[in-house]
Parts: sequence; structure tokens; C-alpha cells
Amino acid sequence: MSSPNQMIHQGYLTDSWKRFSKNKMAMASVFLLTSLILCSIFLPLFTKNSYYETHLNLKNMAPNFTHFFGTDDLGRSMYARIWWGARISLFVGVVAALIDMVIGVTYGAFAGLCGGKIEEIKMRIADIFYSLPYLLVVILLTVVMGQGILTILLAMTLTGWIKMARIIRAETLRLKEQDFVLAALALGATRRRILLKHIIPNCFGTIITTVTLTIPHAIFTESFLSFLGLGVRAPIASWGVMASDGLGALAYYPWRLFFPATFISFTMLAFNLLGNGLRDSFDPRLR
Repeated sequence: MSSPNQMIHQGYLTDSWKRFSKNKMAMASVFLLTSLILCSIFLPLFTKNSYYETHLNLKNMAPNFTHFFGTDDLGRSMYARIWWGARISLFVGVVAALIDMVIGVTYGAFAGLCGGKIEEIKMRIADIFYSLPYLLVVILLTVVMGQGILTILLAMTLTGWIKMARIIRAETLRLKEQDFVLAALALGATRRRILLKHIIPNCFGTIITTVTLTIPHAIFTESFLSFLGLGVRAPIASWGVMASDGLGALAYYPWRLFFPATFISFTMLAFNLLGNGLRDSFDPRLR
């Protein structure tokens, strides 16, 4: 038989899903993101053109039935590059958000549960990391490690976990004063058990919402760094790299900027709508 806590948790999730499913914008964002992910996985497998093959005799072709999104200044298929770029952008966004979640939840929950001087020291350390100039960190890492996905991920997660840590710390400070946590402490439960069995499960909605809202920020950051030439290296396709290449050709070949910018915008919009829908669904004040 399920315990009372498990039954309450299952009822809470069921209730949250019912509210979420009634949010038309959130459900539309789920459909859009699912379609985008499936297209990025399968469409590159069926396209005849590679994202890195150059055909100078086909350069700067407008969108047509052969090249749906046109070609760039080296004759590469924009269609193939868009979907390969989706893989890079979504991979960086999701992995960076997950790393931020693991570090931020662990750090923030432990700091909030310990309290006192330990909490003060840990949060001041977080403030020091947060004060580091972001672009300077990226440039230094690029000089030391070179350009690449690993450098981008390291740069984003070096300070990206702090927002999650602060949110989970605040939730932990609130939850540890609740009767069920005080009862667990009185019964001799260890801090690890309290974190795993009581604190983190009750922060589930907050964690999921924050992760979902972190992904579009990470995607934009990757695109921004690639736009500045600090991201992935050629010939790897990235939406930021494609937008940077297309900016100079905007006056004569606008499709080269239009397609990557459109995909960046709609992806960020979809993740933000999804995050807002999850936040509204998991907010207990709306139950």
C-alpha cells in the first residue's frame, strides 16, 4: 500500500497535470518543442545535403524546392544547417540546465538546511562566483581550452547554478519549519534523509519550473557567444553562427538571417511559455 505522503504527492501531481493540460499556450509550446526535437533528430538523416559540404556554384540561392531554406555564401544547405544547429542549441541548453539543476539544488538545499554560519559562508561564496564578469570568464576559458561545446558548457555552468541555489535555499528555509520536517528531526532522521525524502520532493514543482526557464536562457547564451565568435568552431552548424554569418548579408540575402533568428525566437518563446505554464500548474496557491 502507498503511504499517506505518497498518496498526497500523487494527488498533487495529478491536480497539477489537469491544470497544465487546460493551459492552451503551454500545450501548444509542448507540441512545438516536441516537433522541433523530433525534426532535429530525424530530418538530418533524410536530407541529401550535408551541413558542411560546400558547393560554390550554388552559393546564396534563394529558398526553393531543392533547398527549402536557401543556401549560404559557400553553397551549403541552410535547411541541413538549421536542423544540425538545432541539435547543438538544444543539447547545450538542456545539458547546461541539468548541470545547473544538480549543482544548484544540492548546494542550495544543503545551505538552507544547515543554516547559521555554514549557510552564510556558502551563500557568500555563491555571491563571489556570481560577481565574476561573464564575458571575461568566457574569453579566458576560450584562450585556455579553445573554442567548443565543452568550453561553452563550462562557462555557462560556472555561474548558472547560482540562481537555482538561491531559489532552493529559500524553499528549504520555508520547508524546514514545517511540522513534517520538525517531526523527522525529532525522530532522529539524518540531514541526508531529510533532503532526499522531504525537502527536495516538495521542491519538485519549483525545480522543474526553474529548469524549464533556464533552458531558453542557455540557448540564447550559446547563440550569443557563437554570434560573437566565442562559440562552436566551423564547420559545425549553430544557430548563433548562422545568424552571425547572415547578418552581413541581410541587405541582399535576408533568408540567411531570417531562418536562424526565427528558430531561436520561437524556441525561446516556447520554453518560456512552457515554464510559465508549469509555474502556474505547480503553484499550490492556485489549487
